Amino acid sequence: MTTKTAAITAVGGYVPEHVLTNAALEQMVDTNDEWITSRTGIKERRILKPTSLGTSFMAIAAARELVQKKNLDPAAIDLVIVSTATPDMPVSSTAAFVATEIGALNAFAYDLQGACSGFLYGMSAASAHISSGRYQKVLLIGADTMSSIIDYTDRSTCVIFGDGAGAVLFEPNDEDLGLQDEVLRVDGKGREFLKIEAGGSMLPASSDTVAAGKHFLHQEGRPVFKFAVSNMVDAIEQVLDQNNLTKNDIDYVVAHQANKRILDAIAKNLDLDYEQMLVNIERYGNTTAATLPLLLWDYESKLKKNQKLLFTAFGGGFTWGATYLTWAYNT
Repeated sequence: MTTKTAAITAVGGYVPEHVLTNAALEQMVDTNDEWITSRTGIKERRILKPTSLGTSFMAIAAARELVQKKNLDPAAIDLVIVSTATPDMPVSSTAAFVATEIGALNAFAYDLQGACSGFLYGMSAASAHISSGRYQKVLLIGADTMSSIIDYTDRSTCVIFGDGAGAVLFEPNDEDLGLQDEVLRVDGKGREFLKIEAGGSMLPASSDTVAAGKHFLHQEGRPVFKFAVSNMVDAIEQVLDQNNLTKNDIDYVVAHQANKRILDAIAKNLDLDYEQMLVNIERYGNTTAATLPLLLWDYESKLKKNQKLLFTAFGGGFTWGATYLTWAYNT
């Protein structure tokens, strides 16, 4: 089988209708718009109502938009990957349900959990499946219902996160466009700084864990900020070096929308023109695995064939990395 590059050929997205503004959060927790904006760059975030609709609801909506825009027969999809930290259920695959609901009846499907790096890791998996020559159409979805795991009395987390989903289609490319290179890393010691303590095999759910709030996301901001900036910058520099690229060769940096200060620090450390950074954190907040595809969704009209994109993300685990991709189509 001839190895081909795997290119993104279509994009879809979905964000819930309900908008949670900074003004609304002022009524829920000890905070204010100035404090939130200065520390995170976020003005509002979208929240899935009711939460019981589940992550699959948004993933299905994003996938259906992509299918409609691409005029794609869902039966032609070979594989559905859902990158998520908030699956519908602990065991039953969210991806399997999504595949069935969108009519991808000839596909297999699986969930991928890489926290905020989930979509970045999913790009690697999707590309590998395409490059194997066995699969022609891989649907990759990043989706998270972060409102389901957030304590809205904890201002260190509730101001940051939102809900959303984005989807891309990977297909083989004969022009050497698509995913070119990647640097993906982990450091398991970092899980103490960004985690949900209960609900897993180490600490199963009980009335005590629920009462103690141990099923909510816990984050220690300072070490996460430090590790995120240094590791994403390092991964980007490695990718640039491996491909004989300079920062001026890159058209856009598609960076995980964790915090505006992190984005600013990445741009400063790499001496990037801020126009190279795609940013939408002010409207959606941190949607975890959905931030990267939602950036593509928002900025798709600006992307042109042959443009060079650098993706980067950092998440719980710790997980992080950078990916170099050339864009394969004009809108």
